[in-house]
Amino acid sequence: MGFFEVVLIGVGLSMDAFAVSICKGLSTRKLSAKHALICGLWFGIFQGLMPTIGYVLGVQFADKIESVDHWIAFILLALIGLNMIKEALEGDEEDLEPDFSIKAMLPLAVATSIDALAVGVTFAFLNVNIISSVLIIGCTTFVISIVGVVIGHIFGTKYKARAEIAGGVILILIGLKILLEHLGIVVF
Repeated sequence: MGFFEVVLIGVGLSMDAFAVSICKGLSTRKLSAKHALICGLWFGIFQGLMPTIGYVLGVQFADKIESVDHWIAFILLALIGLNMIKEALEGDEEDLEPDFSIKAMLPLAVATSIDALAVGVTFAFLNVNIISSVLIIGCTTFVISIVGVVIGHIFGTKYKARAEIAGGVILILIGLKILLEHLGIVVF
């Protein structure tokens, strides 16, 4: 898996954090750099931490299921992507709470990064440099979350659902690409 695919996975995974960051920005009457950095750090760190945990767990049994690893990667990424699309279409609104405390941010960071845990498991089955991958995913989420807070403060939640749908589609397409490459079908 190359740099471009890892960046796309990072973008796809960061869409939940982006949506929550938009809500945080919307709920903040007076936006400061501190608010954006808090969201960026919480979401970026957890988006990097969870694939690492998933990778460590996946390495434990990667050799036992090597013949079907591409199917597992495809199924996990497709399920994550479909779930993101489903949640976006259901239109459930996050609570608009201007609380940036540990008590408020920790559950949000964990909730928005659970998908990254499953992606980490798929990384164990693929030829992935886990250190550079989690750094790319974490940094991508950091930047996108900061942008989300600012956008939320300026524009509100108008594009939240579209961002989640785009993230879901990206993850599904990457899963499909992995599957097709392992089946010997050349994909760009």
